[in-house]
Amino acid sequence: MSRVLIDTDILINFLRGDEKTEEILGNLSQEHDALCSAITVGEILAGMRPQEKQKTYLLLKSLEVIPVTFEIAEQAGIWKFQFKSKSLELDDCLIAATCSLSADQLLTENKKHYPMKEVSFYS
Repeated sequence: MSRVLIDTDILINFLRGDEKTEEILGNLSQEHDALCSAITVGEILAGMRPQEKQKTYLLLKSLEVIPVTFEIAEQAGIWKFQFKSKSLELDDCLIAATCSLSADQLLTENKKHYPMKEVSFYS
């Protein structure tokens, strides 16, 4: 079974009740292992509304969370330096590195945040 890393924007859309995102994640979970980065967990919790706490934790606990390892941080740092003219955020570089080292594809609505050729996208 292939592994798909789910980006923060997708999980936020799901938590906010976006029907298209709910359908995409439902289909994905039938054929792929769903993962997220520890960075995504931090981003989600930083923006969580109090009334979303229960739903948020249920969602996050349903995913395999990939920790930031030395190798992930190293690759993210390389990309942050390499793509500095594109003003990429370090968190996106960490998520991209997590994907390239731990998953087959990335599910995101922000492909422009991930110009790295090593990142392939789930469609």
